Amino acid sequence: MAREFELCPGRRIGGDQPCFIIAEIGQNHQGDLDIAKRMIRMAKDCGADCAKFQKSELEYKFNKKALERPYTSKHSWGKTYGEHKRHLEFSHDQYRELKKYAEEIGIFFTASGMDEMAVEFLNELDVPFFKVGSGDTNNFPYLEKTAKKGRPMVISSGMQSMNTMHQVYQIVKPINPNFCFLQCTSAYPLQPEDVNLRVISAYQSAFPDIPIGYSGHETGIAISVAAVAMGAKVLERHVTLDKTWKGSDHQASLEPNELAELVKAIRTVEKAMGSPIKQLLPCEMACNEKLGKSVVAKVAIPEGAILTLDMLTVKVGEPKGFPPESVFDLVGQKVKKNIEEDETITEQAVENHVKKVKC
Repeated sequence: MAREFELCPGRRIGGDQPCFIIAEIGQNHQGDLDIAKRMIRMAKDCGADCAKFQKSELEYKFNKKALERPYTSKHSWGKTYGEHKRHLEFSHDQYRELKKYAEEIGIFFTASGMDEMAVEFLNELDVPFFKVGSGDTNNFPYLEKTAKKGRPMVISSGMQSMNTMHQVYQIVKPINPNFCFLQCTSAYPLQPEDVNLRVISAYQSAFPDIPIGYSGHETGIAISVAAVAMGAKVLERHVTLDKTWKGSDHQASLEPNELAELVKAIRTVEKAMGSPIKQLLPCEMACNEKLGKSVVAKVAIPEGAILTLDMLTVKVGEPKGFPPESVFDLVGQKVKKNIEEDETITEQAVENHVKKVKC
């Protein structure tokens, strides 16, 4: 069983702990602080465990030419990519305000640190854990510095290879054992054939001492529910208040009704996973009493006869007698009273019968 650790104060992940659900607000707030707060409230009301944003210190994430290049997309908030990103980037004080709001309403708050200086700020902000976005998973100096902060880490694996993920494990594990990997494909929206949920199982085999989760960019909730059924212990999904809003992430995001349904479905699936022990359950007793079958005499059987298979059949009988799985054990047994045709064969009718105990 994957190792457990405390991801947030009082909230453990891994092992038999419930899936930790991250509502990824990212930059779907349109650069509006009030919308961001509404989205935090929405995440809380829908049952998510954490509201997450994306924090960048733009001059440390992009070089000058990247910030200066024209950005003419229909999703643009400015003439250049830098203007676009600055419109969507909250200040440090705004982040402090958002974190305070999340604490007031009772939901965990964090952000992906999109560069090393953003991680420094988030560490100062005292977020419970660091989220490493897929774009920094192969940024080994960044990983090392982030791991040394000592906070738990959730590391997405979009755009990476298994070889890279082994390297990530080898870098982070000796520094900070409290981390997990998320299977992720970096496409928005993500098509089902590119999800590759089986990577979850591959990660569970390759890294059995850390929890494994899933970060999804697909539409709908079915694939994410399947990921949890496969053992994902952290689930991250982008969320929005309106998929028609300007921004490239909205189409791959869940609206409030979908997020609420996802949380509900995950909690139902977790209950349904249950126990690996197969046995007759108390809830099945009524059905078993009504429809459970018994061994019945196919013909009239005289006292003293030795039972053969052609004397026996299986029916829903009244009263209950030997269960169907005992029919072969009855062959060769001696009966100690007359048994009429179609009569249930009971323990009282068979000589020296020793009842077998089911395991």
